[in-house]
Amino acid sequence: MWQSSVEIIKPHVVKIITPSGLGTGFQISTSKTENICAVATAAHVINHAHYWEEPIRLFHEESQTTALLHHDQRVILVDADHDTAAIIFNKELIPFPPQTLTMTTEGKYIKIGSELGWMGYPAVSPTDLCLFSGRASCYREKEGAYLVDGVAINGVSGGPAFLPLTKSAIMIVGVVSAYISNRATGEPLPGLCVIQDVIQFQGLAKKFKTLDQAKKEETPPIPPPNSLPGDQGSNEQKPG
Repeated sequence: MWQSSVEIIKPHVVKIITPSGLGTGFQISTSKTENICAVATAAHVINHAHYWEEPIRLFHEESQTTALLHHDQRVILVDADHDTAAIIFNKELIPFPPQTLTMTTEGKYIKIGSELGWMGYPAVSPTDLCLFSGRASCYREKEGAYLVDGVAINGVSGGPAFLPLTKSAIMIVGVVSAYISNRATGEPLPGLCVIQDVIQFQGLAKKFKTLDQAKKEETPPIPPPNSLPGDQGSNEQKPG
C-alpha cells in the first residue's frame, strides 16, 4: 500500500528552495474558476524569504517544472503558532493535478497507533523525494500536533504527512514541522517527529478570486529568529 500511496502523492509535492535553505511543500488547493492555487509548507521554511522579500523557487519533480516566485508573484499566509504556512500563486506555473488531496476534516484527528507516512527532500539526498513512516504516539490537542515515532531530516520540513486508506486513496493529516530528540541522558537519542495539523489549509485558495485579493490578507512578515529552535538548551529542532 505504501508504494501506491507514493504514486498518489508525488504529483502534488514540490521542493522549496530559498536563498537560505531547502524544504518541501505540497498542493492543498486549486481554484476551479480562478487562476490561483495554494501550496502548504512549514512556516520556518519560508519565513526568512518572506521577511526579506527574497525569491522562492518551487521544483515540481513529476513534471520537471520550476517556478521562481518573486515577492509580487506570491502571497504567503503564516500560522506562526502552528509552524504552518501557505504560498498562493498563479496555478499555470506548476502543472498540478486538477484534483487536490483529501484532508482530515476540522475538529477530527486520527487514532493513536495509526501508521503515518510523510514525504520530502532530505538534505542527505536533496534530489530524491523520500518516504518516511511511523506510528502516531499521541495527539497534542492544544498545539494541534501529532507526535510520531519516526524521523524528520533537514529538507523534509513542510512535507505532507498522510494516512493510507486503500491502494487508491490516502488522507492528508498534517505537515512535517520538527523533530524532538531525547536528551534525557545528555546525549541526543532517537526522538519523535512533530506533525502539525492541517487546520490552516481547509479550502484556503477558494477564499480568494485573484492574487491581488489574496495579497490584501497576506501575513505581515516577522523577523526570523537568530538561531534554530533546539539551540540554547531546547530539544526541539526544526529540520528545515
